[in-house]
Amino acid sequence: MLILGIETSCDETAAAILTTPRTLLANVVYSQIIHQKYGGVVPELASREHIKRLVGVVDESLTRAGQQLSDIEGIAVTYGPGLVGALLVGLTFAKSLAQAANKPFIGINHIEGHIFSNYLESPECRPPFVALVVSGGHSSLFHVRAWGDYRLLGKTRDDAPGEAFDKVAKILGLSYPGGPAIQKAAENGNPKFFRFPRATMGKDSYEFSFSGLKTAVALYIKDKAPEFIREHLADICASFQESVCDILARKAIAACRDLRLERLSISGGVAMNKRLREMVEERADGIKVFKPSPLLCTDNAAMIAAAGGWHLERGERSPLNLNAVPYLQL
Repeated sequence: MLILGIETSCDETAAAILTTPRTLLANVVYSQIIHQKYGGVVPELASREHIKRLVGVVDESLTRAGQQLSDIEGIAVTYGPGLVGALLVGLTFAKSLAQAANKPFIGINHIEGHIFSNYLESPECRPPFVALVVSGGHSSLFHVRAWGDYRLLGKTRDDAPGEAFDKVAKILGLSYPGGPAIQKAAENGNPKFFRFPRATMGKDSYEFSFSGLKTAVALYIKDKAPEFIREHLADICASFQESVCDILARKAIAACRDLRLERLSISGGVAMNKRLREMVEERADGIKVFKPSPLLCTDNAAMIAAAGGWHLERGERSPLNLNAVPYLQL
């Protein structure tokens, strides 16, 4: 099937054209830079930007793919989780397009989309496997028993890792988004400069917590002179990054060992972090690790098209009264 995928869950306006199962013809992502001066995503502004950009982004994806709307055989769109206003823009557009063009339509869980990002690039990434989804809004471990069949092993109880990166970057006076800023600052730092806490949440727990880590960084620099912080900024960033990556890698590998699975998928925006990718590989020891290319780590419509195509080919459809679900669970 030739699938149009649409993604507007947060601050990326994205559209993709994909021939199932894995032939990506176009993947267009417009990142909303308007939020940088606010140090975070402003939901109302995100919704307005989606309204302004979505038609052009979809048109661009069709042009790059060399296709017409009449060629499309199915439409897939994110309907949760995410910012409700942003979700509604993409969902309403997709439903209207499906009805007007008489195309089959399906709503896709954004988190399932992230899991499908490795499906796109790695045919050998096949169930059963453990999936670690880590981004600005999500931190979850899943047992993928089959495509479309997921068991949640654990998730964050408070901040997601990307959110922690953003908050710590703000505390340290770095730019938004915090993940790339901290990674760059940490390149020449000593990850053993200071041992920030790792919230294990219990011996056998797959749960995550990063709120206390953020607070630990704030308390650490509270009584430090500005000169000290400037001198050791790289070390502080490297030490914080090491703590985040350590707990993510530790729990993901533990889940594979406990379930006796030999494949691990990591995805989501934080999966772009070089130290996390290195650490998971270092500890894999016989476990095959799958990591998407950077463009497929961040929010994109290619992963939505891949998941949507998989469901549509099995005859699944969503009703046209499908609503946005900001706290949708997988």
